[in-house]
Amino acid sequence: MRLLQRSNTGEFSFSEKFVGKDTIPPYAILSHTWGADAEEVTFEDLTKGIGKDKPGYEKIRFCGEQAKQHGLEYFWVDTCCINRADLTELSEAINSMFRWYRNADGCYVYLSDVSSPIFDTKEESNLQPWESDFRKSRWFTRGWTLQELLAPSSVEFFSQEHNRLGNKESLRQQIHEITGIADSALRGATLSQFSVDERFSWAERRLTKREEDKAYSLLGIFEICMPLLYGEGEEKAFKRLKTLTQRENEDRECIQHLRLTDPQDDKKRIEETKGGLLEDSYHWILENSDFQQWRHDRQSRLLWIKGDPGKGKTMLLCGIVNELKKSMFKSDLLSYFFCQATDSRINNAIAVLRGLLYLIIDQQPSLISHIRKKYDHAGKILFEDANAWVALSEIFTNILQDPSLNSTYLIIDALDECVTDLPKLLDFIIQQSPVSRPVKWIVSSRNWPDIEERLERAGHKVRLCLELNAESVSTAVGIYIRHKTLQLAKLKKYDSKTRAAVLQYLALNANDTFLWVALVCQNLEKISRWNILAKLNTFPPGLVSLYERMMKQIHNSDDADLCKRILALIAIVYRPITLKELISLVEMPEDMADDQGALREIISLCGSFLTIREDTIYFVHQSAKDFLFTEALDEIFPSGREEAHYVIFSKSLQVMSRTLRRDMYSLGALGYAIERVKQPDSDPLAASRYSCIYWVDHLCDYNPNSCADHRANLQGGGAVDSFIRKSYLYWLEALSLCRSMSNGVVSMAKLEALIQERTDASALIELIRDARRFIMYHKWAIENSPLQVYVSALMFSPARSLIKGLFKEEEPKWMTIKPAIGEEWSACLQTLEGHSGGVNSVVFSHDSAQLASASDDETVKIWDASSGECLQTLEGHSGGVRSVVFSHDSAQLASASDDETVKIWDASSGECLQTLEGHSGGVNSVVFSHDSAQLASASYDKTVKIWDASSGECLQTLEGHSGGVNSVVFSHDSAQLASASDDKTVKIWDASSGECLQTLKGHSGGVNSVVSSLTTRYSSRRRLTTRWSRSGMQAAASACRRSRTVMHS
Repeated sequence: MRLLQRSNTGEFSFSEKFVGKDTIPPYAILSHTWGADAEEVTFEDLTKGIGKDKPGYEKIRFCGEQAKQHGLEYFWVDTCCINRADLTELSEAINSMFRWYRNADGCYVYLSDVSSPIFDTKEESNLQPWESDFRKSRWFTRGWTLQELLAPSSVEFFSQEHNRLGNKESLRQQIHEITGIADSALRGATLSQFSVDERFSWAERRLTKREEDKAYSLLGIFEICMPLLYGEGEEKAFKRLKTLTQRENEDRECIQHLRLTDPQDDKKRIEETKGGLLEDSYHWILENSDFQQWRHDRQSRLLWIKGDPGKGKTMLLCGIVNELKKSMFKSDLLSYFFCQATDSRINNAIAVLRGLLYLIIDQQPSLISHIRKKYDHAGKILFEDANAWVALSEIFTNILQDPSLNSTYLIIDALDECVTDLPKLLDFIIQQSPVSRPVKWIVSSRNWPDIEERLERAGHKVRLCLELNAESVSTAVGIYIRHKTLQLAKLKKYDSKTRAAVLQYLALNANDTFLWVALVCQNLEKISRWNILAKLNTFPPGLVSLYERMMKQIHNSDDADLCKRILALIAIVYRPITLKELISLVEMPEDMADDQGALREIISLCGSFLTIREDTIYFVHQSAKDFLFTEALDEIFPSGREEAHYVIFSKSLQVMSRTLRRDMYSLGALGYAIERVKQPDSDPLAASRYSCIYWVDHLCDYNPNSCADHRANLQGGGAVDSFIRKSYLYWLEALSLCRSMSNGVVSMAKLEALIQERTDASALIELIRDARRFIMYHKWAIENSPLQVYVSALMFSPARSLIKGLFKEEEPKWMTIKPAIGEEWSACLQTLEGHSGGVNSVVFSHDSAQLASASDDETVKIWDASSGECLQTLEGHSGGVRSVVFSHDSAQLASASDDETVKIWDASSGECLQTLEGHSGGVNSVVFSHDSAQLASASYDKTVKIWDASSGECLQTLEGHSGGVNSVVFSHDSAQLASASDDKTVKIWDASSGECLQTLKGHSGGVNSVVSSLTTRYSSRRRLTTRWSRSGMQAAASACRRSRTVMHS
């Protein structure tokens, strides 16, 4: 970008050319309509010092004078700031022009055909003298001026006499009527939220000198870069543009699927919930030395703000967000996220990345290409399946490393309220904060040792402790107290004496805690003004004391039992529940069940512990929940937490038995796909959704042996037996509608394990076993089409299946010819589907909780061995994967591929830790030593390599085979290895020296697999197997060529 620089004498000249990441100074920009080419001042004119006699020179001088009035030294005019003789520069300028207008500090529109000679520039409301000319101005008919209207935040209109007519805001109604452009677009809404067709309609009647420019002038409107091909004609130019806008439609769908929440809405909600954001209560941090160091020191990339509960960390970060918006360059990006433990949407690491990415893409849409690389293959599931963290963290890393990324600020509030995968999130921040040069981070949390321990490893960090800034925090709380007192005084009509008393009491007892002030004021709102002075002293200082007072009030109320039951329920449920779910899980007075107003009132009586947002119940603050478990446990759980779990379990069975039925969403078609299913406005599952997913978990968390009255539930004829016999298929349909089939598989495994431990449940165990086999076998079909539970699931279950017999009446009557199915369930427990190529290797983790598979589709998949759910898909190999193995602590995997590499992966995160290169042929087999310190690989290149599993260094290359090596295994003391080869031999090696200790011959064909035994002696007469023994090393090798699966013990 080339700017004009104004001198003190009023003259102007070209500045240096700003390229790449150069910091561009604040500048103004001109919008106008071109006259004849000979009338405009060109780049060549100014370079040669000529052109002052051209009519267009006056427009340049006008822009410079306006910039001066606004304190701007630099300005830009399209006629002369682009060297149009340089086609590369011209193309770059046209593709960048929307951004240049958007980033300008002011845009001045010079209307050469609008006259206002007698107009008083201070009186913007009297538009009659020039409004007719304004509405007919040629400026509104030109193609290039569309982006010049929409891109800048500040657009001012001037007449030919240089009189100011108004700005985009004051003239918004007239501009809307002239152009038909949506009011929100004129207000600065992101253009991508408007459809492609609507944006094309804005330009329909606009004209350009060159026909191709009708298309090229819209590039910025669609955030598209496209090569300029003057001479291609209008039709071809628009064809290319529309091809690219089709991709934008796809981008919009991608963004919609990425959006789990809009952090901007969360910020607004938080501020409103807390009574508004007071600038004076956070302004102190802007002058704080730690904040200043982070803000201005390029090496300080991470600021950690920490403090105790209720100290105002969240509102502090809201204030920082506002201040950064004011002070950063317009091209800078600001993304933020507010974690809340009580809200399942925003209490996990994946949600944090999705929220941050959403705001980044919203501000720099071109970065969506990093998401589309994976989204185009996976679709919406990219953001939701078990691999979401791996995929999103990789995408995020690529964006942070993108050279085009503008300077970026990333803010995450309340790390301590990230309930799921907090260690992953912390490690990600630690890894990224020092390496991403244009990126700065702010995070906040409580003073938690485990957070401190991890963040201590981060380089280039600054720590800001609120407890060490007590004076500043105290001043901020004082400002908040005065604000809240003034609000109360207006609301309750306090006299001056009452107002002063409230102010003094809050100031003396707040202990620099915002939350304490907020909760006390919330309670004061409920007290009549004539009782304020008498009640004021009953609010003790300190959060814990205040919570104790709230519990005492509940205890003494007429609704004490109901309030305590509700608090107990909200404290132990596994996710926040809705008001309708609350009714089904807590014993309510009969006249309250259908009265939403009464329900909200009873929640408000729970001592300010709870709050309601969009019909879902949350704790007002994480510290409130912590208090109930640490200080009020006996009061809200008088019979113990186990009994509370039992009540939820029992109520869950009741509501499910009462509400679940066939085809709850009236889908009709038996093959109706789950992706087409929309939740009805009046959701039949509204009351039972929580119960469907979590009833078994609550059963397991109560001790079935603790009460003789409850034991019958797990016996034949009991509550569980009755539910399975009468409602099992309806429950499976509901699970599918809730997108929770995997939860159902795990629940049935838990239920089977629970009942197997009992000696009095023999009548029930067979039914549960059959029900578990049923869901495991038919999971995929039911998961994808809910009503298939009544068709394919029943049809393809064995004849003696108990579930099939119980629900025989649900089978389709029209099916007269039924498939021939065996009498009993086969030995196959589950079929795991997901690979798109043949599977070459499969292995269990050493704790048997997971298994991994290696495929010709170039991926490794990790599966939950219980539910069959795919937990991770590990991508990175460029050839088929031949072998996979877990380390003996199950923390890592190694995979061997036809791409001649071995990769080591983190089994939890799916991150590729190392790629081991060195083989000159495909790698067929890989194995860890039993101490996981080393691994060995066998290759078509006729060698075995031993590697250091930590550093990735190749320690030994074992040569001696005359054919490709198909399998390798360590002895159990890791002192020796055995390898099997196409040369018809097995070799035993010293793992330390690499010496070949013995070559075992006898096979008449290539040897595909070798395995070490745990014993020193072994004999066998099986025909295709030969075993040798040498000093405790035994190997079994098979010449069967039909199997490529390698198993390690």
